[in-house]
Amino acid sequence: MGYAQLVIGPAGSGKSTYCSSLYDHCQTVGRSIHIVNLDPAAEHFNYPVDMDIRELISLDDVMEDFGMGPNGGLIYCMEHLEDSLDDWLDEQLENYLDDDYLVFDCPGQIELFTHVPVLRNFVEHLKRKNFNVCAVYLLDSQFVSDVTKYISGCMASLSAMIQLELPHINILSKMDLVSNKKDIEEYLDPNAQVLLSQLNRQMAPRFGKLNKSLAELVDDYNMVNFVPLDLRKESSIQYVLSYIDSCIQYGEDADVKVRDFDLPEDDD
Repeated sequence: MGYAQLVIGPAGSGKSTYCSSLYDHCQTVGRSIHIVNLDPAAEHFNYPVDMDIRELISLDDVMEDFGMGPNGGLIYCMEHLEDSLDDWLDEQLENYLDDDYLVFDCPGQIELFTHVPVLRNFVEHLKRKNFNVCAVYLLDSQFVSDVTKYISGCMASLSAMIQLELPHINILSKMDLVSNKKDIEEYLDPNAQVLLSQLNRQMAPRFGKLNKSLAELVDDYNMVNFVPLDLRKESSIQYVLSYIDSCIQYGEDADVKVRDFDLPEDDD
């Protein structure tokens, strides 16, 4: 059985930085993971790429050959990936062992994980290949500065959860850049009535029923649980990784891989 994280979230939410920091952390603790680039528009990486969609198709080539814009070109690339699951992807997956751990760094175009079926079909293919997969949804903590933005982020995350039908973890990224963390803490596990009260204060009275429905929806789907991530702290990265490992049952059937280290020689 293989294991995989599908790292999703809006553009600029810190997905690639998360992947890079996760790789560095695993290198430090002697754990093996493989980072996969699923963004056909990506150019620079701060981590070694073990599998790269650009070997199959790139956004620059699509825009040049078909005269598409960046958004339409990206959708075209991802649909081409969907058409190549039984060929290119299966060939790439043959390079990995049963208990390997893959982290898929996805594009930030929100429709890919809210209503376009490409990533859902991608995930279903991984499941058929005996992978346990978890969706890791990143939301910029600086975006969650008031209740209306928080609700907006929750709705986008909920759309991804329903579309992908995966174990789903929400992460507030870039906590190291937040100057006043008390402004964020109230949104990590807020009360539905508190959310409703804040919405009613900020919005016109005619939105009262909508506010009530939104607050109840977030509460009913247990969408108000966000895990904060501070990349400056190894303990924060380890906590998030352990949380994800638990969701995909990593380590229950397979031994954790460790690198070989030379023991230091004793001084005479």
